[in-house]
Amino acid sequence: MNMKSLLKSSAFMMMLAMFVALVTNLGGWFPESLRPNIRSDLTIWTLVVMLTLSLSRIPYRNLNPVAHGTSVLRAVMLGLIISSIIPLIGYYILKDTDFGNQATGLIFVAAAPFAGSVVPLSYILRGDMEHAARGTIVTYVVSLVWIPAIIWFTLGESVEMTDVLITVLKLLGIPLIASRLLTKVKIDKDLMAIFLNLCIFFMVWLSVGATNFKGIPAWVFVVFALIAFLRSFGLGFAVERAEKRMGIGWSQRVTDILMASYKNKGIAIALCTSGILGPITGDAMVAIATSIIMEIIWVAFMDSVLFSRKRMERELASEA
Repeated sequence: MNMKSLLKSSAFMMMLAMFVALVTNLGGWFPESLRPNIRSDLTIWTLVVMLTLSLSRIPYRNLNPVAHGTSVLRAVMLGLIISSIIPLIGYYILKDTDFGNQATGLIFVAAAPFAGSVVPLSYILRGDMEHAARGTIVTYVVSLVWIPAIIWFTLGESVEMTDVLITVLKLLGIPLIASRLLTKVKIDKDLMAIFLNLCIFFMVWLSVGATNFKGIPAWVFVVFALIAFLRSFGLGFAVERAEKRMGIGWSQRVTDILMASYKNKGIAIALCTSGILGPITGDAMVAIATSIIMEIIWVAFMDSVLFSRKRMERELASEA
């Protein structure tokens, strides 16, 4: 595999980013000049650029949510509501323990919609592209309300909701509008994939590299890892099994599994580091960092096993 192929591989770049971030963190080599406010701005605007480019690849056709109500409802249910249940349960179990500050990070995992890369992954894996495109646009529009609602419901008066709303408008409002201006601009797919993966690498390094892991018992990481495992692997397998029993074909299953199990960790990171949590921001990143590690393993598993080319060809042949 050449360098270009590695740079195009999301799984490889995410794993490399986590390795470099942990080495930087544990080695005490993270630059002190990158103060929290600087990291927050860098994370937010990097994500704004990423989302703008990702959403710009979704064409205008067949986006009407009224004409495709079932598809849109399924996307919102899987991508926002069902996918948020496990991290929210985890937060409420842990919030009154000595590690409640760390558990706060689970709120941002719950609030985040599915990753914008669900659309290109659906294309690669022969998923339902129109469902993925409609679902992404509508889910991200709904997230303008969903994210502040989840944060207000869980944290209430402990955060300044005006700051939350401003952050959400930056993260989602700008890309939703700006992306529509770029839909007809041709961008080389390989170049775009490499650029987006480099952005992911930077954000993972910037956030995990600065996370304070000192003094956290091993069992806390195990608990966060278990929550992340249930949210990605557990939910992904549950959707796969349920829809296969219902006789739902490969294309819809692929997209639905991605929507339910593949959270946009960039949004979770950006929300957490935006400053709305004040001094506990570093603690809250522990849950998100642990979730990122599990999500990297899940992405690699989906790529190599769950959605492998051999399995895809076998499933499509049986449907035909």
